[in-house]
Amino acid sequence: MKAVKIIAIVLLVAFVVIQFIPVDRNQSDSVPKTDFMLVNDVPSDIKDKLRVSCYDCHSNNTQYPWYNKVQPVAWFLEGHIKEGKSELNFNEWDALSNRRKASKLRSIIKQIESGEMPLASYTLIHKDAIFSEEETKQVVKYMENLKDSL
Repeated sequence: MKAVKIIAIVLLVAFVVIQFIPVDRNQSDSVPKTDFMLVNDVPSDIKDKLRVSCYDCHSNNTQYPWYNKVQPVAWFLEGHIKEGKSELNFNEWDALSNRRKASKLRSIIKQIESGEMPLASYTLIHKDAIFSEEETKQVVKYMENLKDSL
């Protein structure tokens, strides 16, 4: 019984200590001129859906939930955001070559159609990020038209 108490105290102290380890937050006050929404004629309904479903992990400005201030949750979220931005950063869209844009658009289409994106771990909390059938069709059609216009 004494060992269990010691382990519990050590875990509690460790939990408190890790709260003081800072995390680099993915937030910016500006939208660069290379942003996907600025360089493309994106209809407002698709723009809204992309912001809600994609931009938290695939841009330079994440809208953080309240629980992001609690470790180790913050580390988990930042890991997903860094990975997401390394795959696609909508804020840097116009800096890509047309060939790279076409490749990214094919990937976006495939991942939205297959339900890979947004991640299930994201949609657990952010129910509004889930694509309905109609939203999937609209976004896929828009992305296909954009790809064909490159």
